[in-house]
Amino acid sequence: MTRPICVFGRRPVVLKFGLAQQTIAHMLPKTLALIDDDREYAEFLSQYLREQGIRVDAFPDSNDLLTHADAYLYDFYVVDLMLPGVDGVNLIKVLRLRSAAGILVVSGQLAPDVFASVVAAGADMYLAKPVQFEQVAIAIKAVQRRAGATSAGNPAWRLDRRSHRLLAPDGARVDLSESDLAVLECFISANGEPVSRETLRTRLGHDADPEAGDSLNATIYRLRRRIEKATPTAVPLQSRSRVGYIFRAPLQVV
Repeated sequence: MTRPICVFGRRPVVLKFGLAQQTIAHMLPKTLALIDDDREYAEFLSQYLREQGIRVDAFPDSNDLLTHADAYLYDFYVVDLMLPGVDGVNLIKVLRLRSAAGILVVSGQLAPDVFASVVAAGADMYLAKPVQFEQVAIAIKAVQRRAGATSAGNPAWRLDRRSHRLLAPDGARVDLSESDLAVLECFISANGEPVSRETLRTRLGHDADPEAGDSLNATIYRLRRRIEKATPTAVPLQSRSRVGYIFRAPLQVV
């Protein structure tokens, strides 16, 4: 069949979809954040990706994404470089610290030094505008396939209770405080499921503290910072909106 779609630059084109489109769908992520300040382009690309079965949230400003409750929980990110707020390269750096999700850059900036900075920041692939929406979907699929193969071979994070250390997949060792250890024990018990703030506060002995919420946030922040300083591996400790926190990676006791 044929159908009209839009490409960047507002030039309507007609693409043919059939078997190729069907083979894209099974490799696409479930959720995706699109960060692009061209509202018309973002609207049409979002619509196209939603038709492929992806839940898409569009953000015209990078700060809108970073202040979102689930900013680091998306399965995939499509990022422009010229953005209000934090620029695209620095946004990629922030995302890469907190997420191992696929990151695709779709931008009109073509300079070689821009490409080098994007790759160094942690992006998985770069497409130059103008680009057809089907090409974006194919690129997303390619990144997903490669990320899936890589993650399948990665060892789990490991908690060494005796030495009070968290061992990252790359071998880095993160020294833990008693509070850090208590938090990670909660994630061990949860076995990949979210842990409520109430459970974490109780484990930390903060349940009777009127400022328990702030104390928990400070504990989580310090633990994240310890991990970020020890390893470039994405920190799998993420907040879950209106629920609590989740450790989005295998976590084992040694």
